[in-house]
Amino acid sequence: MLDVRWAREHPDALDAAMTKRGAEAVSPAVLALDTKRRSAQTRFQELQSARRDASKAIGQAKAKGEDASEAMAAVAKLKDDAAAAETDAKQASDELDGLLATLPNPPADDVPPGANEDDNVFIRENGTPREFAFEPKSHIDLGEPLGLDFEAGVKLSGARFVAMRGQIARLERALAHFMLDLHVQEHGYAEVRPPILVRSEAMYGTGQLPKFEEDSFQTTDGRWLIPTAEVPLTNLAADTSFEPADLPLRYVAHTPCFRSEAGAAGKDTRGLIRMHQFDKVEMVSIVSADQSEAELERMTAAAETVLQRLELPYRVLLLCAGDMGFGARKTYDLEVWVPFQDKYREISSCSTCGDFQARRMGARVRRTEGKGTDFAHTLNGSGVAVGRAMVALLENHQREDGSIGIPVALQPYLGGLTELTSGQG
Repeated sequence: MLDVRWAREHPDALDAAMTKRGAEAVSPAVLALDTKRRSAQTRFQELQSARRDASKAIGQAKAKGEDASEAMAAVAKLKDDAAAAETDAKQASDELDGLLATLPNPPADDVPPGANEDDNVFIRENGTPREFAFEPKSHIDLGEPLGLDFEAGVKLSGARFVAMRGQIARLERALAHFMLDLHVQEHGYAEVRPPILVRSEAMYGTGQLPKFEEDSFQTTDGRWLIPTAEVPLTNLAADTSFEPADLPLRYVAHTPCFRSEAGAAGKDTRGLIRMHQFDKVEMVSIVSADQSEAELERMTAAAETVLQRLELPYRVLLLCAGDMGFGARKTYDLEVWVPFQDKYREISSCSTCGDFQARRMGARVRRTEGKGTDFAHTLNGSGVAVGRAMVALLENHQREDGSIGIPVALQPYLGGLTELTSGQG
């Protein structure tokens, strides 16, 4: 949620931010509603004051034995006028909040301009894509003999679902547990097992609602299946005022995630890249404003460590303004090499949202000097998407006979196995 005071004082900056995002200038609409709201509130306060004065006049007239009917009629009219002004103020306030809720987070100054992924900026890379002495297979062909069952997924649930059995099911569990242990034991995140059904307030708090309602699944009782653990983890800070010494708070969770993939018709229809249900290990940090930039670098490094330990080639990109998520102020994408597709694919996004989500949730930090509070800053990052990690692992560590080599860091989570073959249980 944008700060309406900032928008009022810096309309040109607001429009520049929206234009950088690829959206239309909105300051005229924002300022008009803000003026309407403030005028109605002022009118309401003036009428309330006049009503109090008129009420005193009634008491004084009665005390003197004078006719108070005229004063009483004036009070009644002022009451009606004040109620009308209050209604006008609430309506303007609701309209303003509704508009602000649809506006994306202004990008940070160092976020490059651009319209889409073609304008993202390369930051660094780690590892070199493997040169195969044979024609590499896709994760689909590699995974099916190991228990990756797309036909069962379609039979049970329809397109963009999969069932996993045997070695593949074990591999997915191993990957998630490895990531959790890494982030908890080495990166200082506190593990959380959150609900995967949340109220609308939680979805609104992190920016999924109202703009992206069609991208999520809602139950018949009005709750939502989480699109990412970012939603429940970040909302742990909702309606809370933290002491500076309490921060930073760092949470990590492994959950299933659910996305309708609205508008994704024809994109990645085969395989594990784009599913309605998938598992992800998510990191969330709650920090003070002065910790935000450093925390983003730290979180990104934590996600990179996962890929380094899994011995997967990857690169880091700074997203341009037009390719960032709705709530992000600045985002790094980690893209892992996928041999069969012969290209890098996103496996993690790490973002700082500044105070954008905190305003929506009411997450505050008490000031170290003086009275009052400031809004906290929130960050989130994939640490990483489990299904996409499995895609990369299967394809990058495949052998000509169809077996899959297991990176050393993952072997303890698979009972010491050094490879996966279809002959295993």
